[in-house]
This record gives sequence, C-alpha cells and structure tokens, in this order.
Amino acid sequence: MATKIRLQRGGRKGYAFYRIVIADARAPRDGRFTEKIGTYNPNTNPATVDLNFERALYWVEVGAQPTDTVRNILSREGVYMMKHLRGGIKKGAFDEATAQKKFDAWKADKQNGLNKIREAEAKAKKEAAAAALKAEKAINEEIAKKVADKKAAEAAAKAEEEAAKAAEAAEAAAAEAPATEAPAAETEAPAEA
Repeated sequence: MATKIRLQRGGRKGYAFYRIVIADARAPRDGRFTEKIGTYNPNTNPATVDLNFERALYWVEVGAQPTDTVRNILSREGVYMMKHLRGGIKKGAFDEATAQKKFDAWKADKQNGLNKIREAEAKAKKEAAAAALKAEKAINEEIAKKVADKKAAEAAAKAEEEAAKAAEAAEAAAAEAPATEAPAAETEAPAEA
C-alpha cells in the first residue's frame, strides 16, 4: 500500500481549511484516511499550521510520500530538517544534543522571520489607517470650508437683501415724509398770517 501525506479540504466556499492526513494513495482527496497529523489554514498571513511534529516525522521516516504542498508545509515546519539531522546522527557526524541545538537555532531563526513579517504587516496596516484618517480629515476640512463659504454667501445675500429692504423702506418713508410734511407746513403757514 502506497501511503501519502496529503491535504483534506474542509471549510466553507471561498474559505478553505485543510487537515493534513495520512491516506492511501488510491483514496479520494476527501475520503478515508489513516491518521490526522495536523491542520493548515491558508487564509491567514502567514498561513497557520498546527502540526503533530513527532507523528509527521515518523511518517516521513517510514516512507510516506507527501504532496507538493504538504512537502512545503513540512519543510517550513522543520520536519525535513530534523530528518536530515537524524540522518547525521545515524552516520556519526554529530551527537543528538548537537542536532537538537542546531534544530532549535534554526527554529528560533524561523520564528524571528515570522515575527518580523507580522510586525511589518501591523506597521503597514497602522500607516494605512493613519493615511486614510489624514485623507478623511482633509476631505472633512474641505467640506467644512465649502459649508462656511456657503453660509457666508447666504449671510451676505441676506444682509444685502435686508439692506435693500431698508433702503426701500427709507425711500418709501422719505417719499411719504415730504408729502405729509408739506400739507402740515401749509396748514401752519395760514395760521401765522
């Protein structure tokens, strides 16, 4: 029986989530499997992998063939690195403590790289939010300026209208005042004679 390490799809449409399983090579993708050794979520950045490291290493050492994607996942998680180091131990190139020390150093370096990616992403997100806020403030200031200009124009038009009404009222009052004052002057004039 040819054993494969493959992905088994789950999740909803447009949001795939995979289980990393050991299955017979003849079994369908989402069919029967021998053992589940982890999960893989490509929807996060970087992709999230939850792997039973010891079981994955065991299956790789007994000859299970991974698919291309699973090979990349196992390589990133260090399964192939540990297999390589164990081969060195068997050949007598170094002892187990040295191999574990090398693996821990590799894993720490890998984790630092992932942390830098996360920090860079968080920084980029924060800068994008700040730029969007600045642009929104500029747009709001522009709108406020337009509203203020419009209100000033309306106030000026209203003041002009009131001034025009006041001028008309003054003209009307001036036109009425001489007409009413003239007869009063005439009535007063005969009284003096």
